Amino acid sequence: MLQHLTIPRGPLELAADLHLPDDADSGTPLRAVVLSTPGSSVKEQIGANYASRLAARGIAALVFDPAHQGRSGGEPRDLEDPYRRGEDISYAIDLLTTVPGIDPRRIGVLGICAGGGYAVHTARTDHRIKAVGTVVPADMGTAFRGFQPDGPVAALDALADARVEEARSGETTRVNWLPDTLEDAAAAGLTDIDTLQAVTYYRTERGRNEHSTNSRLARGDSLLLGYDAFHLADRLMTQPLQVILAGRIGNTGSYDAGMRLWRLAPNPVDLMVIDGAGHYEMYDEPVYVDAAVERLTAFYTNHL
Repeated sequence: MLQHLTIPRGPLELAADLHLPDDADSGTPLRAVVLSTPGSSVKEQIGANYASRLAARGIAALVFDPAHQGRSGGEPRDLEDPYRRGEDISYAIDLLTTVPGIDPRRIGVLGICAGGGYAVHTARTDHRIKAVGTVVPADMGTAFRGFQPDGPVAALDALADARVEEARSGETTRVNWLPDTLEDAAAAGLTDIDTLQAVTYYRTERGRNEHSTNSRLARGDSLLLGYDAFHLADRLMTQPLQVILAGRIGNTGSYDAGMRLWRLAPNPVDLMVIDGAGHYEMYDEPVYVDAAVERLTAFYTNHL
């Protein structure tokens, strides 16, 4: 069963889908998981692939569009603010605790890619979250700092200059997350398998969604450059942790991030490495997603 919901978030609302088990009306309060999805994605993409499978296995799953993105409210559009992404999760929990049939004492979180970092960052201080699951988790701060050809300080200086120009002109700057086509990727000299699989997922019929714009507001990059998704996780994130990683190590940094998280966490309980899988294959390839969800189901069943 699928319910379309709106999550109140101060002056704006987040668009959300609640995936429910078929026997949700049985009278037994349900475990529930809030999903935190990859940067640039919307709830109908990766989040739905995991949420629908969790619901089929008896766990309610709430997936939503982040503020400023998808069909959620918020201006300016296409802002990727890691701190607001974390707040979105807490607002989602606010709503979930009021939904009839959901046990407010058995709510977990599942973070995928950048959403994994956002989920960890939120769970440190929102202890309504009772279990933390991650799939190919990424720390967007570490990733973004590593992407800067002249280093993060030079990037911040350039962003500062650009922000001055924006203030003068009144115009905002947007950049693509990815090349729009495989031909654009080839023209830019991008040939690595992870980038090509990302383009294939997000920008072709395989995973494209009309509400996923492939754009981010450039001014948000300074926030990402200064972000540390795992800051104080070793002291504050006491919840049980599960980390699921793709066995084929590519250029996304998620394998290294996941292993760093595993070492930092005070309560790591399950680590799974899926042989042969690449980062973006964990988004929708049934053999890999099903394997991950089976392990996630056992984790949440035991810890929620």
